[in-house]
Amino acid sequence: MKLRKFNILLPLVAVLITSAATNAQQVAIDTFAYAALAEKSATSSYVQAANIAFPAILSGNEASAMDYVENFSTKRRDYLIRTYNRGKRFFGKAAVILKKYHLPQELKVLLALESGFNGNAVSGAGAVGYWQFMDETAREYGLRIVDQPSKEEKAKLAKIKLSPDSVAKLKKIQAKLNAKDERRNFARSTHAAAKYLRDRSHNLNNNWLLVVASYNCGIGNVWDAMAKSGKPNPSYWDVKDFLPAETRGYVQNFIALNVIYNNYEKFVAKTLTFKPSVIKVDTFEKTIGEALGTPGLK
Repeated sequence: MKLRKFNILLPLVAVLITSAATNAQQVAIDTFAYAALAEKSATSSYVQAANIAFPAILSGNEASAMDYVENFSTKRRDYLIRTYNRGKRFFGKAAVILKKYHLPQELKVLLALESGFNGNAVSGAGAVGYWQFMDETAREYGLRIVDQPSKEEKAKLAKIKLSPDSVAKLKKIQAKLNAKDERRNFARSTHAAAKYLRDRSHNLNNNWLLVVASYNCGIGNVWDAMAKSGKPNPSYWDVKDFLPAETRGYVQNFIALNVIYNNYEKFVAKTLTFKPSVIKVDTFEKTIGEALGTPGLK
């Protein structure tokens, strides 16, 4: 009797054992499938293009200038924002004058690089005003100037003991003289700068980076650098190593300001991208849902 019961139960036990093995096997398969799907979803990605745009006159310089512009945008962010805001008073008026001479409006940023919009700026070399004209060049382009005291004259004056009243009077006299120096007059000096830039564009075949370089170091130095490059019609990048270090930085800053201000809203919002980037997409849940026949799984 017991043997008969055992024989009856034996098929049931076998079914239970088989079912358990099947479930275990299914769990193993499901685990493997989930792992495979997770690996598949982890590698799902797409390439997002950079959203930066160079101004038309700087098009073609992206490969050579992009790293500098990106670095400048990070390290000099406060300066860029401050200069943009200060430039609201000057850039528009400068662009109107530049247009009269058939010059690109991007040259207006030279105001920021030259004097920081300070009409009373005087360089150590003696350049004066918004556009930092030296005496000889200012006269050449029709500006009335007031001779600045030399370093030696300043040193002599510093040794003379004057009363506070005398110092105040001297400052007033100097201020009146300075007011007559047209390098300190925004409109007149900007017209003169536009004429200078127009002439350099004729000399340099409208190569604007070379024109900008000439504003910093002089047309003679640019011609010398072009000759040293050994090329018949060199670009700025062909001659830059033959230019002074200050001029190389000046041209790069000219590019950086124009590129950032051409993309200013994105720059301020911190959404400006300089290079293509790989965007990984988390599609694991979507992939699992599709595998289980429930695409809407969340």
